[in-house]
Amino acid sequence: MKFRHYLKQRFVPSDIAEAFDRMPVNVGELGYDPWGFNPDSAKLALTAIRFLYEKYFRVQAHGLEHIPQQGRLLVIANHSGQLPMDGVLIGYALATNPYGPRMARAMIERFFPTVPWIGNVLNQIGGIVGDPLNCVNLLKREEAVIVFPEGVRGSGKPYRLRYQLQRFGAGFMHLAMEQDTPIVPVGVVGCEETMPSLGSIDPLAKLLGIPYVPIAPLVPLPARVILNFGEPMRFAGPVESEEQVVENVEQVKDEIRRLIDKGLAERKGVFR
Repeated sequence: MKFRHYLKQRFVPSDIAEAFDRMPVNVGELGYDPWGFNPDSAKLALTAIRFLYEKYFRVQAHGLEHIPQQGRLLVIANHSGQLPMDGVLIGYALATNPYGPRMARAMIERFFPTVPWIGNVLNQIGGIVGDPLNCVNLLKREEAVIVFPEGVRGSGKPYRLRYQLQRFGAGFMHLAMEQDTPIVPVGVVGCEETMPSLGSIDPLAKLLGIPYVPIAPLVPLPARVILNFGEPMRFAGPVESEEQVVENVEQVKDEIRRLIDKGLAERKGVFR
């Protein structure tokens, strides 16, 4: 803990420290929340991510003024890029939002905590296993939660399916309607090109107990990433039928598709 305090004092820039002072953070006396989130660890993580966000992927974020400055929130985005880099970049954009910084919690795949060390690190910087009960409890604490309804269908898809939205799970819509939570849709452009995959080595993935092993570059390529945040969408509850839920999911999906098309029209080249 002393080493982490030293690193924070030595490396965390003042603007990131000030952003944390401005954002609503709900932790106990020991500096952790019930899922293991620790603000000092998150500050160090954001400091490390800054290079990736500003210099490597040269992220352009539009529509940040649409993010409510407080209160429960679901941030729903398309998923791609084999690694959860899209969630990292969205989280950084929210934490450094000039209109009002927020610490967003990302729902991560269940296999991540099974990887030694990775699970603890992800928990300390805000990641939580994508379990509906976890999400409900976070929303009741008025937190912002990032969800990728495509799951591994989106992140692990081959490059030939880039920018084609895969099937959305409906769980996020149940949460939005039952927990009276606004949805901010996000269109992510660029992460598809960071790790273009020809396919998955399924026997190796099965052996390792993970969803896929992509045939892709060993490190992410420096594609420019564009994030377009849409206006908040509200869906009144309670849930009375699954048909209603599916119809609402399609509305969100259509808006994300529109934001992706907007990002594709905005970029001047994959690496420019």
